[in-house]
Amino acid sequence: MIALVVHLVLGVVAVWLVLRANPLAARRAPGGPAFTWLELAYLLVGVASVVLGYWFNYQFVQDYRPASGGNFLTGPGSWTDFTKRIFDNPASSSAGEDYIWINVVVLPIFTIVDGYRRGLRKPWLFFVATLFTSCTLGICLYFYVAERTRRHGSWREVPASGAAGGGRVVDAGSVA
Repeated sequence: MIALVVHLVLGVVAVWLVLRANPLAARRAPGGPAFTWLELAYLLVGVASVVLGYWFNYQFVQDYRPASGGNFLTGPGSWTDFTKRIFDNPASSSAGEDYIWINVVVLPIFTIVDGYRRGLRKPWLFFVATLFTSCTLGICLYFYVAERTRRHGSWREVPASGAAGGGRVVDAGSVA
């Protein structure tokens, strides 16, 4: 149980670090609503994924740890036990390997490369946040911060050197 609490605290710290590095995400954008429906959707989905994930993690610890408590790092009901059980059968192995690719490879590449292009600060922190919260929260947090940055007028596109076109981003999805 102590591992879940430590994990949750580290998750809150990681999200706080993302918001501290990108302060526009916590400020109201001028000339508009406090939150757009899109921002609210990102926040609600991200938070729901963490709540559900921690609920299932809590159930896992309760169901698999020994009555004596055991070793929360390597024993039954531990993080090590959890990661081994992801590959217990072909169905969970399929889901587990897909999750690992998206969370450990695709998400960091996307948030770091795109984040630096867009002028977000410390975009690698979105990946760090996923290690303690959920992959879904990391993705939703990235999109939330990006949308808030765009609404503040600080969203930018840094074209690749020598790239054809050299257009500027006007809106999410539009290039002039």
